[in-house]
Amino acid sequence: VAGVLVGHPFDTVKVRLQVQSMEKPQYRGTLHCFKSIIKQESVLGLYKGLGSPLMGLTFINALVFGVQGNTLRALGHDSPLNQFLAGAAAGAIQCVICCPMELAKTRLQLQDTGLARTYKGSLDCLVQIYGHEGLRGVNRGMVSTLLRETPSFGVYFLTYDALTRALSCEPGDRLLVPKLLLAGGTSGIMSWLSTYPVDVVKSRLQADGLRGAPRYRGILDCVHQSYRAEGWRVFTRGLASTLLRAFPVNAATFATVTVVLTYARGEEAGPEGEAVPASPAGPSLAQPSSL
Repeated sequence: VAGVLVGHPFDTVKVRLQVQSMEKPQYRGTLHCFKSIIKQESVLGLYKGLGSPLMGLTFINALVFGVQGNTLRALGHDSPLNQFLAGAAAGAIQCVICCPMELAKTRLQLQDTGLARTYKGSLDCLVQIYGHEGLRGVNRGMVSTLLRETPSFGVYFLTYDALTRALSCEPGDRLLVPKLLLAGGTSGIMSWLSTYPVDVVKSRLQADGLRGAPRYRGILDCVHQSYRAEGWRVFTRGLASTLLRAFPVNAATFATVTVVLTYARGEEAGPEGEAVPASPAGPSLAQPSSL
């Protein structure tokens, strides 16, 4: 929850930048987008669609860490390749929740950018989409979400494992928590860099049809039309706000986990290095979805 509250404004900016038309751009960049949203919609405008990632967060974390841990055990030994495979498996499984959650989040984040106020909240959004488009509509963008989450979670867990080893994150180390914060934040950034162009395509597909007739026939058509109209830079749009979001989200998550463990156990949580889990990388996230 702490991670979502810190990171959601950056995610709103990212989505607005990703889907805006370059023929009549509404925002000149990350900072201008922040200022425009606050001026036109107040600070609360940055938190549109917040309910969706908050609802899905518990289930996504349960799936990610459960699947990753069990997959790693099933593979038999801890190695860089197995860390990547276990993370990839976790990323793929959690898409079942992540995709509908991010669809609702995206629709709500875009709701007042020239659109009539259609949805009252995340659940209402998904109910309406299901009523009009059925299960297929609720899962719009599932393939692109899979293409993003599977490798990105693999990169996240691989990077996190490599950094915690390199930084010698051992129980009892006075600098354990700062080291974990650094490892988690850096891993989040690396995971986003590895698949960000796919996230742009996913956002465009999930927002398609909101401003008139649908434009894209699928992933490849979206890539082709986007590149032809705006060049390769379209696939990096919103990257700055995403990277700005990645580190503090992980920092907030780790800090909160440490504090909660301290009070829950009635003892110093810092030395219990093995009790502080890794923070998930994605969306949105998601996400998230984030992440």
